[in-house]
Amino acid sequence: MQSFVTRLARFMALLGGLVLTALVILTCLSVAGRGLNTLGHSDLMEGAAPGLAAWLIGTGVGPVTGDYELVTAGMAFAIFAFLPLTQLTASHATVDVFTGLMPARANAWLIAFWEVVLAVVILVIGWRLHAGFLEKLDNGETSFLLQYPVWWSYGASFAAAAVAALVSVWCAAARVTETLTGRPILPRGGEAGH
Repeated sequence: MQSFVTRLARFMALLGGLVLTALVILTCLSVAGRGLNTLGHSDLMEGAAPGLAAWLIGTGVGPVTGDYELVTAGMAFAIFAFLPLTQLTASHATVDVFTGLMPARANAWLIAFWEVVLAVVILVIGWRLHAGFLEKLDNGETSFLLQYPVWWSYGASFAAAAVAALVSVWCAAARVTETLTGRPILPRGGEAGH
C-alpha cells in the first residue's frame, strides 16, 4: 500500500507543478500584455511615436482575459495536489519549541494525534468541496469573464482533495501503527528523501 500511496502522491505533486507552471506563464503573459497596453496608451509613447503607439494598441495587446479566474481555479487545485506528498513526507511546517524536551514516546503520540486531526480536517474540507461541486453542477453557475462552468474548478479541486484525504487517512493509520508498535513506517519531518 505504501508504494501505491507514494506513487499517487508524487503523481499529484507533478500534476500540481504542471498546473502551477502554466499559471506562472499565464500571469507573466498577462502582466506583460497589461504593461504593453499601458505603454501604448501613455502620453510619452503617443507623443514620441504616435504610429507605433497606434500599432501597439491596434494589435489588441493587453492582459489575458479571465486571468484572475484561471489563477484562482488553478491555485485551488494545485494546493490540494501538493497536500498528499507534503503529508506523506511529513513536510508540513512545525514548531518544535517544547516537543524537543519531551520523551520520544510522548512525541510519537503527539505526532500520531496531529496526523489524525489533519486527516479529519482534510476529510471535512473534501466533503464540503464535494457539496460545493454538486451545488455548482446543479445550478449551472459560470465564471464572470470566461463563462466556463464553475463546477469544473470545484470538481478538479475535489478530485485532488479526495486523493489528499486518502493519503492523509493512510498516513494517520501508519502513524498510529508506528506509535503502537515502535516500528517506523513513514519518514519523520525533514526526511522527505525516504
